[in-house]
Parts: sequence; structure tokens; C-alpha cells
Amino acid sequence: MRIGHGYDVHRLTENRELILGGVKIPYELGLLGHSDADVLTHAVMDALLGAAALGDIGQHFPDDSEEYLGADSIELLKRVVSLLDAEGYRISNIDSTILCQRPRLKSYIPMMRKRIAGAAGVDTGCVSVKATTEEGLGFTGSGEGIAAHAVCIIEKI
Repeated sequence: MRIGHGYDVHRLTENRELILGGVKIPYELGLLGHSDADVLTHAVMDALLGAAALGDIGQHFPDDSEEYLGADSIELLKRVVSLLDAEGYRISNIDSTILCQRPRLKSYIPMMRKRIAGAAGVDTGCVSVKATTEEGLGFTGSGEGIAAHAVCIIEKI
């Protein structure tokens, strides 16, 4: 059994879609990044890669590569899962937390869990997504950005 942790953060900006866990969230701002800037999925990918000691998403999907410009992070997660499969690992569970003052995410969490689970090839019951505000504190609390943490357990098969 191996445990991984992932963290990601992106700045909120105008003229971008807000995508979290592969779900488009209606909001006047979106996350700035080379890909779709899906902080939740990025944190999950880094947790999985870290658990398997396979580097990080910057190594596998560099932000200076045209190939990943505007990339769908759920599709990148599928590639990470293929890397784990090639190394003989299977995902036991994924637990994640989104740090976001606005918008409220509660109603989108079931779909985020479903999208991540589908890409990871696991049952939805193996994926937890939580969201919390930071009571107006820090860059997430002031609405400047959104962050996400993820932890996972993988097992050698």
C-alpha cells in the first residue's frame, strides 16, 4: 500500500470557464492556466503520481507544451491512471478538498465524484470530494484563487 498527496492552486480570472473535477461550474470567473486549470483534478493526479513515485504533472504534462494548451484534465487523469496500471498499481481510494470561498459547490460534488471515479476506473464510492471556504482568509478566502488538496491510497496488484 502506498499513500500520495497532491496540491494545486490557480488564480481566478475573467474570460475563462470554471472547471472543477471535470465539471463546468457556472460562475463569472474561471481559473487561469495552460490547460483547463482544473485544480481538483490536478491535485488528484499529483497525489496518484506521488504515491507511485512517478513524478508530478508538470513533468508529464509540461505547461510550456502546445500539446497541453487547453487540455481537458479528466483526459490527463486517464493517462495518469494508465501510467499506474503499467507500473502494476490500482487505486484504492481518493480523498480531496477544494478550498474556495465562492461559488458554492455543494450541488456539483456528486458529479465531480462521478467524473473523477470514471477517469480513475474506480467506483464512485472510492472517491471523496469536499469543499470548504476559508472564512474570508488568504487568497482563496478573498476570491483571488482556488486551491485543492488530494490524498490517495494505491496498491500493488
